[in-house]
Amino acid sequence: MIFNVVLLLGIGMMCVGCGKTAEPEDKGKELEYTVVADKEVPEELKSKLEERKMEPFKVTFADRGYIYICVGYGEQKTGGYSIGVKELYEADNAIYVDTILTGPTTEEAKNSGKSYPYIVIKTEYQEKAVVFE
Repeated sequence: MIFNVVLLLGIGMMCVGCGKTAEPEDKGKELEYTVVADKEVPEELKSKLEERKMEPFKVTFADRGYIYICVGYGEQKTGGYSIGVKELYEADNAIYVDTILTGPTTEEAKNSGKSYPYIVIKTEYQEKAVVFE
């Protein structure tokens, strides 16, 4: 009986560490980018964004050796929102982008009407799909 208990404990201890641990995924190379001011957005892209601004959107647009990656958050009840780029990186198969919408301060929210926040990110063109995270 004691032998069985010792055997079971031994087997149990050998299995500790047998599980696969999650390795951080290699995210590839971070890409250099510019957040484009509204006045510098190509006119064709600007009209596409204007058409879609009421609802959340994710759009890419290629022009003159660059790709523009656009993320819109649709209609918001107030102004004062800001959008940041959490990640923009290149992997073997695609370009990955992750953005974050930050809400307005109480004062900003009180003093403004509806808004349609979006961000336009410009980076060098690559023949890869863009994955929005």
